[in-house]
Amino acid sequence: MNSQSKRVALALLLFFLAGYTSFSQSINNSRFGKGLQFIAADSSFSVKMGARFQVLYQGAPNPTTNNWDDRFLIRRARLKFDGFAYSPKLEYKIELGLSNSDIGNDNPAVSNNADNIILDAVAKWNFAPNLTLWVGQTKLPGNRERVVSSQKLQFVDRSLLNAQFNLDRDAGLQLHHEHRLGNVLFREIGSISMGEGRDITVNNAGGYDYTARIEILPLGEFEGEGDYVGGDIEREQTPKISIAATYDFNDNASRARGQLGDFLSNQRDLNTVFVDAMFKYRGFSAMAEYANRKAPEGPVVARTDEGDIEETFVTGNALNIQAGYLLPTNWEIAGRYTTFNPATATGLEQQEQYTLGLSKYIVGHSLKVQSDVTLQDTPGSDNSYLFRVQMEVAL
Repeated sequence: MNSQSKRVALALLLFFLAGYTSFSQSINNSRFGKGLQFIAADSSFSVKMGARFQVLYQGAPNPTTNNWDDRFLIRRARLKFDGFAYSPKLEYKIELGLSNSDIGNDNPAVSNNADNIILDAVAKWNFAPNLTLWVGQTKLPGNRERVVSSQKLQFVDRSLLNAQFNLDRDAGLQLHHEHRLGNVLFREIGSISMGEGRDITVNNAGGYDYTARIEILPLGEFEGEGDYVGGDIEREQTPKISIAATYDFNDNASRARGQLGDFLSNQRDLNTVFVDAMFKYRGFSAMAEYANRKAPEGPVVARTDEGDIEETFVTGNALNIQAGYLLPTNWEIAGRYTTFNPATATGLEQQEQYTLGLSKYIVGHSLKVQSDVTLQDTPGSDNSYLFRVQMEVAL
């Protein structure tokens, strides 16, 4: 972190602590995992302040040295503020990332040589029944696994599909709508964004990014918004399912993975399709996702003098399937299979991953310990293994 970013983070932390000191004695509805909440005396605004962090240990055998390579790190550390401003119909959310993993920057020149602290800064205006306009920077309505908060994942972290193809965060506009036909709930989301990811300060290098998503919940809403929560924490008493599809067009994308990855020396249109589903019933949960990305003009941007690929957009397809069962003791056993099949022209390696996870939910997703072990199969190479244990604390 540079000195300016450190000062900003420290000021926000002091504000959070001061708010806690000032208001904790007069608030009755706050509880663990729900943050510190208060409403102005004239009801002109509200704020909920929260903090969370993840402590991660991961290790893997090194086949070259026969050593055990491992590390212990703060995977995520975040501050979050949300509430309403002026009217309950105008909500806001601000989320800041403080860990090195959150702040990482592929090209400091496009963010004014500053750290990428801002994750979300978005206003949500409910201007008509069932219609809400979002303005600012936040997650795009892409694959379900990406929209699920990193606090509420079923495994230690997201899948290989998400790592290669997710749309991540971007700045722009989103329009959210929902309606019912009988017991069936429909949700439609459309967005227009800059197309180059979060915290960009330079002019747009290519065109805009356009995203459309539709969700169908034929058996009604999940308890506790469970269609965007890993595991059946609420133990749905009747079967619930959500089926969704997303199409994204990034006009003249500049980065290898759309909103993420290296900035390349040339631009390409990127077309991405996601299809996903979530099912839950009495402790059992299952989620499936498919992603497909194409660059009609070809993904390869640059080659070396020897003809080797030097720059390429990540295209191809991936499939992720996972399921788990939450025992009455709040232990959960889960399994996940993911395959990544890059387009042949990219020169990237095909991969398959098999993951077995074990989690203990102490206070839901707000206080939990998760572990998993992953077998990675890459054709032409020896299999590799990864072991992880992570603790989540969210106030």
